[in-house]
Amino acid sequence: MKNNRKSIFNNAKRLVVKVGSNVLTEDHGLNLKAIRSISRQICRLIDSGLEVILISSGAMASGVKKVGLDKRPDEIPKRQAIAAVGQAGLIMEYEKAFARYHKKVAQILLTGDDLNNRRRYLNARNTLCMLLSWKVVPIINENDTVMIDEIQFGDNDNLAAMITLLMDADILVNLTDIDGLYTKNPRKYPDAELIPLVSTIRENIEKVAGDIPGPLGTGGMLSKINAARKVTASGIPMVIANGGKPDILLKLFSGKEFGTFFVSKKKKLKSRKCWIAFTLKPKGAIRIDDGAAAAILNRGKSLLPSGIVHVEGEFNVGAPVEFKTGDNETLGTGLVNYSSADIRKIMGLKSSQIKKILGHKPYDDVIHRDNLAITSEYHNL
Repeated sequence: MKNNRKSIFNNAKRLVVKVGSNVLTEDHGLNLKAIRSISRQICRLIDSGLEVILISSGAMASGVKKVGLDKRPDEIPKRQAIAAVGQAGLIMEYEKAFARYHKKVAQILLTGDDLNNRRRYLNARNTLCMLLSWKVVPIINENDTVMIDEIQFGDNDNLAAMITLLMDADILVNLTDIDGLYTKNPRKYPDAELIPLVSTIRENIEKVAGDIPGPLGTGGMLSKINAARKVTASGIPMVIANGGKPDILLKLFSGKEFGTFFVSKKKKLKSRKCWIAFTLKPKGAIRIDDGAAAAILNRGKSLLPSGIVHVEGEFNVGAPVEFKTGDNETLGTGLVNYSSADIRKIMGLKSSQIKKILGHKPYDDVIHRDNLAITSEYHNL
């Protein structure tokens, strides 16, 4: 596995770097030394032939300090205004830092709506690809000034995972203020040990991560684990490392084994299936029997009505819906050919009976295999 980790860094062509608030800020505002260090390292990687996309936190934290508040306000209008103030200062410092190495930057602010819509999703990808072809560094953040619960990513760890999948990157490097994932909270327990390698993200890993947000950021270690789950399930590895460690990016790409490395699945999901699996928000769920689960997971089959035993929620034709086992294990997500109301009428029946029950039969399957993305870690594909 060590050789595999080294070869992944050696062979990487496209990299997503996410930097957390606690790395980029200090008591008086932005940590300019950290911004300059990370910018310099990214420029070095670009000069070596890598394409780099930067997901940068720090706008909210920068704005809090700039306006003179002691903490992030609870009221949404104030938080949105704080983000607007902070984002201007953040991108200005990046622009100055990258200009030292003759590199240009582009600011991109996104909401969940921008990636949920397939057309806008592809437009975002095309824009980012064009910027990379021009050797311009995209610096991406969530558009906090217009955020509402329905369209927000939630935190920049999730945003980084979404961009990694959108751009089919080779690796995601998540820089935070500790050395990686530990056996327990290293801020509280001196005997906590670093976990250098995670092959499978199981419940014990989530329990170890807990939810320990920093004083300025919205994400904690658990949000990083959730990001790792998404990218590794799609065939892309991830590293959590200490962004304050000198030249951490350069050391990682020189073969040094810092941080926690999350091993990816061998088979990479195609871009469209990544979009279905991890970008779209499920509108409901379908429970399936063991036979249907085996057919989907091991033989690449579509989901037929005969294998469905229960429907959760209300949704329309074309909606993204999770499909689960009887034990409530989520196997993946797919785009349905029938509404929840119609699926309840035909579940358990053969496809040949659909027209008799509904009066029409546009499809034999409830979810076609081309619109079905498997995310379970326990299948044999």
